Amino acid sequence: MAECETSGSDKQDSHSDAEAPKLSDLFDRGWKIFDEVDNTNDPLASNSVQVRVKRAISMLEESSRMASQLDLFSPNEELEEIATADLKYLLSPALLGALTMKLSGRDKRLEIVQTARAYFMDFLNRCKDYNISRFSLPETVNDSTVPDEATDNARSACVPMPSTSNLVAMAAQRQTKIERYSQKKKLEARLSDVRASVESGQADDETSRDFYLLNVRKWVILCLDEVQSIDQEMEILKSMDQMQLSAPQPARPSRPPMKPFILTKDALQAQVFGAGYPSLPTMTVDDWYDQHKKHAVLPDQGVPRRVAVEEDTDAKESEEEGKEKRAENDEEESLMKARKWDDWKDDHRRGYGNRQNMG
Repeated sequence: MAECETSGSDKQDSHSDAEAPKLSDLFDRGWKIFDEVDNTNDPLASNSVQVRVKRAISMLEESSRMASQLDLFSPNEELEEIATADLKYLLSPALLGALTMKLSGRDKRLEIVQTARAYFMDFLNRCKDYNISRFSLPETVNDSTVPDEATDNARSACVPMPSTSNLVAMAAQRQTKIERYSQKKKLEARLSDVRASVESGQADDETSRDFYLLNVRKWVILCLDEVQSIDQEMEILKSMDQMQLSAPQPARPSRPPMKPFILTKDALQAQVFGAGYPSLPTMTVDDWYDQHKKHAVLPDQGVPRRVAVEEDTDAKESEEEGKEKRAENDEEESLMKARKWDDWKDDHRRGYGNRQNMG
């Protein structure tokens, strides 16, 4: 009986283990999806990429909750006290922040960047507590959507001024970026040397620990750059929202309402359209004509048509008579010319006057 109970409990435990994924499996799968999304050539706003991003976020959030329940990290311990297998879980907030920045949505962009900044700052604070790398934490910003005096001062500070202090600050910022870039390149070169052995499972504890610490230091540099970019983007988004709120709404021009009317062909149609619509005035074509004729606004009104017709008839008759006279004169001239030509041919033989005619 005891054996049966033991075997039943073992089956139940194995079934529960199969249902609940392990912490390492969740984190590794989320990290792998992030690498795939980060190196893909598909558009970031495509449905397939967004589905993978949200899936990786849910996996890493679950792994972060599990790591928090296990109390893997404590501000009272040193970096050397963290187990090598637990070092990779330090990257959870950084990966969550990077995945959150890949979410699409213009309407929720400010909320997205604020959430990503919170993840990055959580990662940087934890790395600062363990003294993993030497860096200065970025300043905290006001997350309110309405700009206050401090936000206005920060925005004015971003505008370059022709002063020596600003030039020095810009030169120092540029030098810091150059140093971070060179450090990131060195870390990536060292990571490429140890990645193959760690992924193959042949690395010892010291190599694995070095691999995870190199990743953490590389993400420190990436998070510092991301926080700086997010601060600039937040200022732009807040300014755009404020401009939309303060923009005056265009006033519609006021004009007196026009009274509609229905122009119908006959009185019967006017009765049909008029039935049930007592507020709409109706008129027939004859009514419209009579109304315009009464006000003398018709195009042909006031022009004597008979006089115009008689004048046109006289003009046509005179034109026809002129044509007949010209035709008679032309016939007489042609007849006289033909007679003269016949008389000339009678008096002069063919070839007369031709000096070369030797006949």
